[in-house]
Amino acid sequence: MPDKAYLVLETGKTFEGYSFGAEREVIGEVVFTTCMTGYLETLTDKSYYGQIIMHTYPLIGNYGVIPEDFESNAVSALGYIAKDVCTDPSNFRSKGDLGTFLKERDIPGLCGIDTRELTKTLREQGTMNGIITRDPKKADLDEIRAYSVKKAVESVSVKERKTVNNGGKYTVVLLDFGYKESIVKELVKRDCRVAIMPHDASVQDILGQKPDGIMLSNGPGDPADNPGIINNLKQLIAFKVPIFGICLGHQLLALAHGFETRKLKYGHRGSNHPVKDLDTGQLYITSQNHGYYVVNESIDSSIARMSFINLNDRTCEGIKYLDSPAFSVQFHPEGSGGPKDTVHLFDEFLKEADAYAARRKN
Repeated sequence: MPDKAYLVLETGKTFEGYSFGAEREVIGEVVFTTCMTGYLETLTDKSYYGQIIMHTYPLIGNYGVIPEDFESNAVSALGYIAKDVCTDPSNFRSKGDLGTFLKERDIPGLCGIDTRELTKTLREQGTMNGIITRDPKKADLDEIRAYSVKKAVESVSVKERKTVNNGGKYTVVLLDFGYKESIVKELVKRDCRVAIMPHDASVQDILGQKPDGIMLSNGPGDPADNPGIINNLKQLIAFKVPIFGICLGHQLLALAHGFETRKLKYGHRGSNHPVKDLDTGQLYITSQNHGYYVVNESIDSSIARMSFINLNDRTCEGIKYLDSPAFSVQFHPEGSGGPKDTVHLFDEFLKEADAYAARRKN
């Protein structure tokens, strides 16, 4: 029988379960995802930096650990919670079990708690901090409440440029705020040379790559905590290079245009979020992972328009800009884990790149 462990929320509410993975304490922001599969993509998604992830789906780990499904080489989350964890996975692609995977990466896990009750608590009271611990009586609620995610983008971004698919037809600069490998894969499928650059790359260095387009990646934390990136984007917009922003990239591009972002009560995390294309009326099921959103009313209609809307809470899910070849979405068109219903947006981005190339020739 595994050792008992606990989750203590900043309110003092305590959940009793069992330890798996690494045996250590950790404080983090507790969030939940409604994905039924994709736990490996979730754990290796850098957007979860500084957070403790809880899966609402009750059985996790049954198909083991599959390195080909990783979105990065590391686990950026601080801890992991599930109702039941499979210790004997069955999958011809599996290279091990989830508990061992977490232990090798020093990530503590907690299983056996009432995840339905925890989800209900977070939905009703909002996202909050918590601690995974062996001794709940020693949990310092003031210390838990004081925790905040700091220098999130800086912590997960590459430190120097690296290039993928050197011989590609298009050159795309991917500004790394915590990018997922699936974004790179979608670009490479479309014959792109991808120059992955640090979050703080200068405008001169970015344009020095002679990009056909610029992608702004997903990433963790409060978008407003990145004034340097926002200032660089303000300058890049003026050069009229096609820009495509995803998730955090969507929020940063909005801030660069003077729009406003706010924190959601408990975020959108999962692979079953419905959005509507406001141009076509088409509905899509999307993969999402964000705790902030662009405020609908802050979008200046003289320079941009909302292109997608969330059908659950009516928040902004996409923006098209009128003064430059730029657009962005809050959801993840690359899916992984989750649906790829909106993967055609990568094709739309490269159409903009073709148009930009034609303008340069003229």
